[in-house]
Amino acid sequence: MTTRRPLLKDVAARAEVSLTTVSIVLNGKAGTNIPADTQARVVAAAAELGYRPNAMARGLRRRRSDTIGVISDEIATTPFAGAMLQGAQDAAWEAGVVLLLVNTARDREMEARAIELMLDRQVDAIVYATMYHQVIEPPPALREVRSVLMDARTADGSLPSVVPDDYAAACEAVEHLLARGHRRIGFINTAERVPAADERLDGYRSVLERHGIPFDEVLVVDGESGDTHAGLEAAGRLLDLEARPTALFCFNDRVAMGAYRAIRLRGLRVPDDVSVVGFDNMEQIAPWLDPPLTTMQLPHYEMGRWAVEHVLADLRGELAGMPVQKRMPCPIVVRDSVAAPGRVAAP
Repeated sequence: MTTRRPLLKDVAARAEVSLTTVSIVLNGKAGTNIPADTQARVVAAAAELGYRPNAMARGLRRRRSDTIGVISDEIATTPFAGAMLQGAQDAAWEAGVVLLLVNTARDREMEARAIELMLDRQVDAIVYATMYHQVIEPPPALREVRSVLMDARTADGSLPSVVPDDYAAACEAVEHLLARGHRRIGFINTAERVPAADERLDGYRSVLERHGIPFDEVLVVDGESGDTHAGLEAAGRLLDLEARPTALFCFNDRVAMGAYRAIRLRGLRVPDDVSVVGFDNMEQIAPWLDPPLTTMQLPHYEMGRWAVEHVLADLRGELAGMPVQKRMPCPIVVRDSVAAPGRVAAP
């Protein structure tokens, strides 16, 4: 036999008060109009009966569903998903909000359908997330609801967004190498035309210029992609130069892993002969290389948390002015892959 779910009238009968009184107390609107002992009696009755308010009805009254949709292209199937989604979920959970996630695998038809379904279910907002920092033209339907872009931005800044500060991170990486005495620094970039590639190259060039070091295009090599094979091939080209670099700044940690192999194939050692700095701080790679890799931390958790906190603040009416374009810092994680030129790193 199924037990009937307790209703508001059951709480009223148990507490010996009116339905109106129960509704006012359980919705947190009692103020000073209802005696404290009456409020306590209502709360106790609700607890004894196991009464739980109807979330849908309550949402309709407040014109809120307490749900946020998350649309991702392929994040949920990558090593970066955990931190990014954890940050979003932590912020949502603390606010009493539930996330609805759809991973579209870059299928535009699936993406359009997912957004349509979320709008039909009256989500309060949508977080639209991409893999890699991208400049995008967002689906028009996103503008029908409060939305924020994560790891993506529009060219005109018409939607709020949060992306890694690739330029500043590249500057910090090169400054770190310069501080250890390196002056001939190679940069292994990616041939993929993504904002991260352009901004990291700009950061590399600007720091050299700031220190009066001429930019040498020979020291910049584009790998075909941002993977280990590209790092092996590109690093080999740099290491085979007559005046090889004493340090390598790599587009990401997979490229750095390939660079490690290229260095060892030539009888050289990291960091005794060549220092290496990566980017991403991939937990499956950076701490496990020998020696562990100094790298820039992509702020996946922080971006996920910021995106949800920002859209919640928008829903509360706390934001005004132009949509915020947030650049999230990428702090350096110092390990053992950098030393002064020709010297062994300190223990």
